[in-house]
Amino acid sequence: MRPAFTPSRPLLLACAAPAAAFFAAFWLLPIAQLMALPAGKGWETYFVVLTNARYLQSLLQTLGLSLAVTLATLVLGAAVGITLARQRFAGRRLLLSLLTLPLSFPGVIIGFFMILLGGRQGLVAQWADALGLGRITFAYGLTGLFLAYLYFSLPRAIASYTAAAGAMDTALEEAARSLGAPRWRVVRDVWLPELAPTTLSCGAIVFATAMGAFGTAFTLSAKYEVLPITIYNEFTNYANFALAASLSIALGLITWLVLWLSRRVAGPVAAAGA
Repeated sequence: MRPAFTPSRPLLLACAAPAAAFFAAFWLLPIAQLMALPAGKGWETYFVVLTNARYLQSLLQTLGLSLAVTLATLVLGAAVGITLARQRFAGRRLLLSLLTLPLSFPGVIIGFFMILLGGRQGLVAQWADALGLGRITFAYGLTGLFLAYLYFSLPRAIASYTAAAGAMDTALEEAARSLGAPRWRVVRDVWLPELAPTTLSCGAIVFATAMGAFGTAFTLSAKYEVLPITIYNEFTNYANFALAASLSIALGLITWLVLWLSRRVAGPVAAAGA
């Protein structure tokens, strides 16, 4: 039996050097520049998202929209995912494939879908006009953004909950039912604890995605500005790179904190459920 090959330290360093150079050039240096830019206009620039009414409003609107989308996604995704996991019927795989199809669409296309549905020339506007109600539109404000974000987020939640519900221990549910537990007790005492890790991880990802979504917001946010669009306007229209960097740091910190907290909480929750 030949001895296992042990690479030398110079060989390991030679293999790691390209990865380290790529990491430094395309992650460390941009991040360092991003963190340093606001200091050129004074340290108060780092807190402009909290001290300027316009930027604070943009942040709060983004947070509110992201939270609403996350809650709606989790509720609908859990309902559909559990149903697909528990029910067996003809065309189930095809239906699951169709429901998760939007995962392959970029945000701009989803925004275009919403314009085709609720835009000025969309289907709803044409039908409403034909009924004498005027041209009803909802694509370019909060309603359009919410529906588009939900359309983009639901497939991920459905896929996650379908997999998680399919792996649930049915013996616990059967035991609870045999003891006379009503359906709401089974949901509270069996389903919720077993699906808690999926809910935490999926909710964090949906929230972070909604906070940073740009393509859909760029297409639809004519009447409801969110923070990614504010950042885009600052460095594109006004060449205010320091301010754009400050807003980017605030957005990045919020999403990173949510993802970090979900990982910290999901571990103990999963261990407790096991």
